[in-house]
Amino acid sequence: MTMNTWQFLISAWTWNPGVLAAGAAALAGYVAAFRDRRRIGWLLAALGVFFFVLLSPLNALADGYLFSAHMAQHILLLLVAPALALLSLPRDFSLPKFLRPLANPCVGWASGVGAMWFWHAPALCNAAVASKPVYAVQTVSLLALGTMFWWQTLAPREAQRISPLAGVLYLFTACTACSVLGIILTFSPVTVCASYLHPTDRLGLLGLIREDWGMNLERDQQIGGLLMWVPMCLLYLSAIFAQFARWYGATPAPVQPVLKEKIS
Repeated sequence: MTMNTWQFLISAWTWNPGVLAAGAAALAGYVAAFRDRRRIGWLLAALGVFFFVLLSPLNALADGYLFSAHMAQHILLLLVAPALALLSLPRDFSLPKFLRPLANPCVGWASGVGAMWFWHAPALCNAAVASKPVYAVQTVSLLALGTMFWWQTLAPREAQRISPLAGVLYLFTACTACSVLGIILTFSPVTVCASYLHPTDRLGLLGLIREDWGMNLERDQQIGGLLMWVPMCLLYLSAIFAQFARWYGATPAPVQPVLKEKIS
């Protein structure tokens, strides 16, 4: 018997011990490392995104059913969770010396853009769908590469960030590069991730997806491409506006001339 949408949204949650343990370890490490915990809310938000991506019905759909769900996972793991985690760091935090070579704008840009292009090479995309170990490597790499990307504009100390105008160029070019991939995915044949062509219906979801939701293979890949093309660019655009605000805030106000009354 095919389940309906409501039944799916209720029953498709999973309680992966590895994911829960990783989140608990991140929270415990933060509490142990930092006395100043006023920004811990950002970390809790990042963990909320992390758990949603890997434990919610979105993960069930991405596990061999919908390429678009897989793409939504990538966006959240690469761009949203790392940004929130960086915002949680105390303002006096600095990278350890052995990690400082990674805090290079060229490395950061290549990490953020390269992550999407790399993991959507057909062989790697199919491997991540078919193999749990490869999927785990993919998840960790997206979080790490996303952190390297956002460090350039969200590092805790102002001195560790690139200048606001350089940040605008950094984000705009990243948006352009990902938009190109999104356009390719939107208009290309359904061959990018062939594992989604013939899903194994382990959870009995195909009837719900194909009949109730009207999701065919072509539409699924088009939505996946549009997710990379539109929502991702909106995230970059929001960050660009933040850079302009940062630039405006750092610009000294013009000195107003002081008029002195003449003493008669």
